[in-house]
Amino acid sequence: MKEVNFKIRENRELTKGVFRIKLEGDISDISKPGQFVNIRLTGKFLRRPISVCDIEPNLLTIIYKVVGEGTEQMSQMAAGEELEILTGLGNGYDLSTVGKKPALIGGGAGVPPMYYLAKQLIAKGTAPESITVILGFNKKEEIFYEEEFKALGVRVKVTTVDGSRGSKGFVTDVLANTDFTDFCACGPEPMLKAICKETKESGQLSFEERMGCGFGACMGCSCKTLTGNKRICKDGPVLRKEEIIWG
Repeated sequence: MKEVNFKIRENRELTKGVFRIKLEGDISDISKPGQFVNIRLTGKFLRRPISVCDIEPNLLTIIYKVVGEGTEQMSQMAAGEELEILTGLGNGYDLSTVGKKPALIGGGAGVPPMYYLAKQLIAKGTAPESITVILGFNKKEEIFYEEEFKALGVRVKVTTVDGSRGSKGFVTDVLANTDFTDFCACGPEPMLKAICKETKESGQLSFEERMGCGFGACMGCSCKTLTGNKRICKDGPVLRKEEIIWG
């Protein structure tokens, strides 16, 4: 974990209420897809945890949705302003256990970490065409990063609950008709629970939880597992399907 001051290079709205922010600074403590950062905002007591979408030399990209005062404040920030950020948080996905034909599943705000994960799998030798990315949204107006995934050469499947774009239904409906060896997923807990219920394949799941400290001190984001309670911020956010006890 490292505290870094980042300078905003870009803060752009991708679709209504969803912003991409590119930040210049020291990214040396970010090593794995699935990790997250914790952002300090002026006048706010708690930092805002947001997953890493991509990293390039001295450049961090995150995508966030405006859901409250903190993210609304972020959306008003301009290029040249600075943010104080804790980096290198969370365990990230274990690439060494990912199979030859993985399914990467992102639901809404869970889409961004799938992008860096796909890039890293390709960099480590996984054929792009063997990776299936499933992006789940409520309606077509919410869709983002579809073209960015396609540019990587991976197979992209889009699903919307109302059927306004792609397949109608949920990510599990698309997954049922997908040939895959294992999966990595990020999204709301009901989505993760449904994926685990409807698959026999092994998988890694990244949980979205409200966090206090972001590094395991407050115990405010625990999850029940076969080996006891685990802190999503410190022991996760990525947990294996087989270890989770669903309530």
